[in-house]
Amino acid sequence: MDLILKNANIPQGDRQVQTNILVENGTIVGFVNSINGLQAKNVIDLKGKLVVPGCIDPHTHFMDPGFTHRETFATGTMSAAAGGLTTIIDMPCCSKPSVRSEESFYAKIDPIKDKAYIDYCFWGGMTGEDVREGLLDNVWGQKEAGVVAFKSYMTPSVPTFPKVSDAELLEIFYKVAETGLPVGVHAENYDICSFYTEKLKKEGRLDGPAWAEARKALAEKVAIELIISYAEETGARAHIVHMSTKEGAHLIRQAKERGVKITAETCPHYLVLNAQESMTKYGTFAKIAPPLRGVEDNEIHWQALADGTIDFVGTDHAPYEIPTEKAAEDSDIWNSFPGIPGVETMVPILVSEGLNKGRLSLSRFVEVTSRNAAIHYGIYPKKGAIEIGSDADFTVIDLEKEHVIDQEQTYSMAKYNPLHDIKLKGMPVMTIVRGNVVYEDGKGIVGQEGYGQYVKRQSTQQLDAVINLTKSNESKAVSQSSEKKESVKL
Repeated sequence: MDLILKNANIPQGDRQVQTNILVENGTIVGFVNSINGLQAKNVIDLKGKLVVPGCIDPHTHFMDPGFTHRETFATGTMSAAAGGLTTIIDMPCCSKPSVRSEESFYAKIDPIKDKAYIDYCFWGGMTGEDVREGLLDNVWGQKEAGVVAFKSYMTPSVPTFPKVSDAELLEIFYKVAETGLPVGVHAENYDICSFYTEKLKKEGRLDGPAWAEARKALAEKVAIELIISYAEETGARAHIVHMSTKEGAHLIRQAKERGVKITAETCPHYLVLNAQESMTKYGTFAKIAPPLRGVEDNEIHWQALADGTIDFVGTDHAPYEIPTEKAAEDSDIWNSFPGIPGVETMVPILVSEGLNKGRLSLSRFVEVTSRNAAIHYGIYPKKGAIEIGSDADFTVIDLEKEHVIDQEQTYSMAKYNPLHDIKLKGMPVMTIVRGNVVYEDGKGIVGQEGYGQYVKRQSTQQLDAVINLTKSNESKAVSQSSEKKESVKL
């Protein structure tokens, strides 16, 4: 063997089963109770630590090429490896060029393909401009290049990735439905966000929470309602990226129950941070879009993640430069750039606040950190599985290790984080990609730049919409309780 992972505890449903994992040529080739008589180039004794399928972040903005003063593909994937991630899926918009065609896809991948420490996939993109200029057939070249999905924005992104109008989004849904791939949408109503932003500006509001008040929960709610209607009309596989509101979770659950092709993700910050506290404390350093919400939204999202309403977690990792973009001399809560880093803290948050606190079962933890994203984006079982023939990607977790998030101690170039100083229990301590250790606790990054490989979409797969009724009822009870409290306040 090339590698034997000795005394590894792997998930079997909600149980941990100890075994020895055999790896050769970057793939899993067997499981044995005893390694007597076996030889390997490398034997790692994991001493009973939890070993899960390599965790996946399906939503990153690594800014490379074009904005490398914020992050590079090397630093981004190093940070991801240190956070227990073995694969990331990078968005099409925050690079030069943005990915909107087969040509722009290769213009993005060529400069960065030898920089990654872990494996990676790419989103494709479609914009309102593509609709207006008759370029919808660009989806086919991007699909041929192996993109896993298509992204559109209902609110402005970067200048090279224009937002869509309602009608333009509908046209994109019709076209992407033909490909069989998901269409992911940044779901905020542009008119509501822009109107109330200008309104609060005129009122002189400069406090952090004003950003969250301007981008109302209603803006996400009506956007998701529209997207659900478009999915019903076109048959497209609609996906809500970085969902933030309890209202959104309710709408997704209802749509799934009646058979709509709809999926959703949330982010760690929508599970553990709230706007009033974090934006008061950190200001522009907690500014993201959609904004942080309330404590009730945190709890509803945990429930929705547990019951199957929310399908998986992504980070929306979007780092910016502090002196010029987050805290420039002339910047305020309105004109600073919205985005925070996240790849190094996603798995630790889900282990500590999800798995260890009983909000997520072991089987559900595996689903929301690797398996579901792998299926949804067509890279399963190459990724997202501990099975014979799967890539030997593993996230090794010490469930007892304690850690305090320190925004300065990160491989990302972004040395800010509203999760700063949060105390956690349970940490990834080793990251293995195709049988090679890339990160090890105590040693840091031990992999090599350029080891990471581009992973094309393997097939067109869809997640089954399964709602855990017990967990769903608990979630509804919490939601109803929250609504009663709010009605009393009003």
